[in-house]
Amino acid sequence: MSSQSPTANEEVPKSILHRAIGASAIGNAVEWFDYGVYAYMTTHIAKSLFPDGDNAVFFTLVGFAISFLIRPVGGLFWGPLGDRIGRKRVLAMTILLMAGSTLCVGLIPSYSTIGWAAPVILYCLRIIQGFSAGGEYGGAATFMAEYAPDKKRGFYGSFLEVGTLTGFTLGNGIALILVHTLNDSQLADWGWRIPFFIAAPLGLIGMYLRSRMEDTPIFKELEERSETEDQVTGVFKDLLTKYLRPILTLFGLVIALNVVNYTLLSYTPTYLQGTIDMSEDDALLVPFFGQIAMLVTLPFFGALSDRIGRRPMWLFSCLALIIAIIPMYNLMGTNLTGAIIAFAVIGLLYCPQLATISATFPAMFPTIVRFAGVAIGYNVATSVFGGSAPSINEWLIDKTGDNLWPAYYMVGACVIGLVSAWFLIETKGQSLRGTEIPGTPEAFEEQKELAAEAR
Repeated sequence: MSSQSPTANEEVPKSILHRAIGASAIGNAVEWFDYGVYAYMTTHIAKSLFPDGDNAVFFTLVGFAISFLIRPVGGLFWGPLGDRIGRKRVLAMTILLMAGSTLCVGLIPSYSTIGWAAPVILYCLRIIQGFSAGGEYGGAATFMAEYAPDKKRGFYGSFLEVGTLTGFTLGNGIALILVHTLNDSQLADWGWRIPFFIAAPLGLIGMYLRSRMEDTPIFKELEERSETEDQVTGVFKDLLTKYLRPILTLFGLVIALNVVNYTLLSYTPTYLQGTIDMSEDDALLVPFFGQIAMLVTLPFFGALSDRIGRRPMWLFSCLALIIAIIPMYNLMGTNLTGAIIAFAVIGLLYCPQLATISATFPAMFPTIVRFAGVAIGYNVATSVFGGSAPSINEWLIDKTGDNLWPAYYMVGACVIGLVSAWFLIETKGQSLRGTEIPGTPEAFEEQKELAAEAR
C-alpha cells in the first residue's frame, strides 16, 4: 500500500480519501458518543454513583467538566508527539484510550456498594477520557484536512462533524429507547450503563480503520525533507513565538464554538428538565430532532465554505447567533414545539461554524506545528470555556433564578468569536503544504518553489 501512496502534490485517490474520512470521523463519533451519553444520562448517573441530595446532579456535571480540564494536558502531550511521529500513530492510541475508559465507566459499582470510591473512580476515568480527547480532535482534524483536496477541504472536512453529531445523536437515541423501556429504578441501577458498553465495539472499528491508513501525504513529504520537529520543546517555542497570532485567533473562535456546542448539545436535556420542568422523554426529543437537522445540513455548509470562504461563514454564524439566541431561549421555555423549533434554529445558525472546523483550524498553522497548534489551542479554550459550560450555567441559574443565563453565556462567547473571525486569514482553496502559514504571502512563494521542484 505504501508504494501506491500519493505524494503531497498529487490528488489522493477517492478510495484512500474515503477511508481517511471514515477513520477520522469514527474516532470523533466515539468521543462525542461518550459525551452525549454522559450528558443525557446525567440524572441517572447521579442517582447511581453519588449520594442522595440536591447537589448530586451538579457533582455529576462536575465530572463532565473534569474531562475538559485535563484536555490541555492531553493536547500538550499528543500534539507535539503527532508532529514528530505522525498523525496515524497518535490517533490509534487516543481512540483505544477513549473507548476503553468509556467502557469502564459502565462497570463502576454503585455508591451504595462501594461508597465514595464510585465518584472517585468516575472522576479518574473522566480524566483519562479528557487526556485522550486532548489528542483526538486536533489529530483527526489535521489528518482529514491534510488528506482532503484543497478545493474541497470544507466539504470533506464537514464529515468530521457529521461523525461528531452522529455520536451525539446515537447516544441520544439510545437514551430515548432506555427511558421509554425502563423505569427510573432500572435506569439508576443498571440501565444507564448500557450505552457505555457500546463504546468498546465502536472503538475497535475505529482502530481497525486507522490501522489500515498511511500517514498523510503532506506529513510524509515534510518527513522526507527532514523538516519535522526533532524535539517537543521546539514545538512549544515556535507556537509561543512564531505562531502566537493564530493561536490567539483560534482560542477566540473555539470559545464561541464550544460554549454554544456544550450549552446547546450537552446541557439542553438537563436544562429543560431542571428549569422548565419538561419530562425526560420530551427533554431528550428536543436535541434529537435538532441534531438530525444539523447532520443533514453540515455537508452543504462545508461545500458552501469552499465557494465563499471560511471567514464569511464564521462572521455570519457568530453575528446571527448573537441576534437570535435570546429570543430562541424565550421560545424554548414555552412548550415542546417551541423548544424543538428554538433548538433547531440555534443549531442551524451554529452549523456554519461546526461544518468548517477541520477546514479552518488546521489551515491556521504550517505542517511542522499543525497537530500541536490545533490540539493545544483548541483544548485550552475548550477546557476553560466549553466543558465547564453545563456546570457554570447550572450554577448561574441556581444563584440568580434567571433561566436565560445559558443564552447570555452563548451571546458573550459569540461576541468573542465574531472579533476573532475578523482576524482570521482566509485559506479557501489554499494548499496546506510547506513550512509557512497557509494564506500568507510567504506561503504563496513557498508553494511556487515546491511546484517548481515537483516539475
